[in-house]
Amino acid sequence: MVKSTDLVVWLSEVDKSDVAFVGGKGANLGEMIQAKFPVPNGFVLTAYSYFLFLKQNSLETKIKHLLGTVNYDDPVSIDQVSRHIKKILLHSEVPVEVVKKVFEYYKMLGGMFSDALVAIRSSATSEDSKTASFAGQQETYLNVKGEANVIAKIKEGWASLFEPRAIFYRHENKLDQVRSGISLVVQKMVESEASGVMFTIDPITNEKTKIIIEAIYGLGEYIVQGKVTPDHYEVKKSDLDIISKTASEQNVMLVKKGTDNREINVPRGRSSRQKIKDSEIIALGKLGKQIEHHYYFPQDIEWAREKGKLYIVQTRPITTTGNKQKNKEVEKNLFDSKNIILKGDPASPGVGIGHVKILKSPKQMNKIMQGDVLVAEYTNPDYVPAMKKSGAIVTERGGRTSHAAIVSREFGIPAVVGAENAMKVLKDDMLITVNGKTGEIYKGGLLTKSLIQQEEQLHLKTSTKVYVNLAEPERAIEVAKMNVDGVGLLRAEFMIAAIGTHPKKLIKEGKQKVFVDKLSDGISQICKAFYPRPVLYRATDFKTNEYRDLKGGEMYEPVEPNPMLGYRGAYRYINDAQVFHLELETIKYVRNKKGLTNLNLMIPFVRTVHELEEVKKLVNKSGLHRNHSFKLFMMVEIPSNVILLEDFIKVGIDGVSIGSNDLTMLILGTDRDNSEVATEFDERNPAVLWALEKIVKTCKKHGIAAGICGQAPSSYPDLVEKLVDWGITSVSISPDAINTTRKVIYKLERKILKK
Repeated sequence: MVKSTDLVVWLSEVDKSDVAFVGGKGANLGEMIQAKFPVPNGFVLTAYSYFLFLKQNSLETKIKHLLGTVNYDDPVSIDQVSRHIKKILLHSEVPVEVVKKVFEYYKMLGGMFSDALVAIRSSATSEDSKTASFAGQQETYLNVKGEANVIAKIKEGWASLFEPRAIFYRHENKLDQVRSGISLVVQKMVESEASGVMFTIDPITNEKTKIIIEAIYGLGEYIVQGKVTPDHYEVKKSDLDIISKTASEQNVMLVKKGTDNREINVPRGRSSRQKIKDSEIIALGKLGKQIEHHYYFPQDIEWAREKGKLYIVQTRPITTTGNKQKNKEVEKNLFDSKNIILKGDPASPGVGIGHVKILKSPKQMNKIMQGDVLVAEYTNPDYVPAMKKSGAIVTERGGRTSHAAIVSREFGIPAVVGAENAMKVLKDDMLITVNGKTGEIYKGGLLTKSLIQQEEQLHLKTSTKVYVNLAEPERAIEVAKMNVDGVGLLRAEFMIAAIGTHPKKLIKEGKQKVFVDKLSDGISQICKAFYPRPVLYRATDFKTNEYRDLKGGEMYEPVEPNPMLGYRGAYRYINDAQVFHLELETIKYVRNKKGLTNLNLMIPFVRTVHELEEVKKLVNKSGLHRNHSFKLFMMVEIPSNVILLEDFIKVGIDGVSIGSNDLTMLILGTDRDNSEVATEFDERNPAVLWALEKIVKTCKKHGIAAGICGQAPSSYPDLVEKLVDWGITSVSISPDAINTTRKVIYKLERKILKK
């Protein structure tokens, strides 16, 4: 465990609870060393070292003053301020006590008579959360040797916290520019013969049964930058069988020459070969599977091979699972294959129509107007302001794990990478259609007419309500314009994760108002966008391992062997009502002060009838009472809810919403996130179907609403048909499934009426 005043610590002394001191990268590397994964040895300069550097040189006020002059809509303004701040930092002295510690640890890393060759990597304390990945915002320095060089690169690493792209990214994510700290990881250099990236789910489809591996020759910088197109391998997670392999031609690679990094040509005989052996693909898949199991969350992993040995050099949570898409998914048959002018690798799903703007460098970013298609050889973090404005992105180089692919998925922008000759085939101001799901690029705005016709069809009305699952306030206006009857599942977890601090820590510090204000802002955005359509807020259902990820979480959350069956849901509210009380205060504030009376409440994971009774007492005591405008729902996601449903209904609720994910897992005894048994997870299993039918018909008998809000109705139209036939009153689905689900229900209701 790192102490708040430590200046330098060994990676082996660090674990994932130390993010505040050593950043996401440092914490994860230390965690993996402790878990015996093959991670190169090294040490970390803590964020305290950086803040001491600022303090001793009186830099904070100067930085604040310069940042106060930035025009964030003007890349030139950001660049000018960045250069001024970096110049000040680079001309400041590193505190003597920090220098002494660094020299001491560096000497131990290399040995008495030799200087270690090291890589110095930035690890910002606000990076790599489960909701945002700061891909390449700060610098990495490879092949650093000698005490003086290490200190020089440390200053450059600190200064890189104020690269234009990093300043812009913090602004966009509403992070404090000065209080965001940076730690630096100093590791023994892996002189890679081959390197790459590995995702423990498919980053395009979010399919959890596959591990995706990409590989290149040489050092790994070129794969992240997207400067070369990597080999692409897919491994079946359950048995580590190789499902597919695509070898790409690689003409250049980055290698170590002395203490420099040099770009050299790949020998002709090797350029088109598979970059690593099948046995190494399988070994990497095994490591990826083990790392995901360790973190209980899909991982984005960087790896390298030196002298035949595989190393893990970084891991972080994948931030784009189920992420927002700004463009509607369109069925492939709406495209005319005759009009394909380019094809590349699908990198971020969705369809974008816009005019081409070819950028040969980030200095040309001003060419991009809102909705244009950005076309470049490859992107790096300096392109981010332009990427954010783009309607779609096309690059000539790079794979599905390149910078362009990762950032596009995070922003929800359709993207195609590895489209060879894109900058020759496409011309400035040409109108094109980009299908990020298939990797195809078409001439013209092919879908304009089709989409208009599709929109006309979408004003269908159905007796069965079609609600939407929503977690991100910034999407509320966009989704509210769709043919949807309200929000059937408003998840608070994403908004609370954005607050970043454990609610009980805020309570202890007397900052309850911070929690209520920030949560109410997010909820209000959604309620306002949908008003007067109903919004069903599900009270927090964080598991203990998720709560521990929040700042201060380790002080309040037990470590449980199986968090899914642990301290969560209604039992948590009853056992310690402080946080639930803040949620109820937030609901009252949104309803009473802001007049958004379309907000309702749903209670998750209620194990017993007694728990529901006790939670109702807490709700009533807060001043919230069931009436014509305020409805109280209960999630049905535990077998006991199904078995005793009539007893739960007698307590007094307005409806239930079936959580098909948890209910299926608990009925079948199957963890869908465990690749060993995930294939057995199926909401259409006869036992699950029996439970769904019993729930819907019991609710119908007692005259209360019965909805479903899990993934099942989004994935299986045939299941929707059964639910409607049984008498379900609503389905709540992901935004991309609204149109198809409404059509299925419309056709089925017409068929029922004819009968």
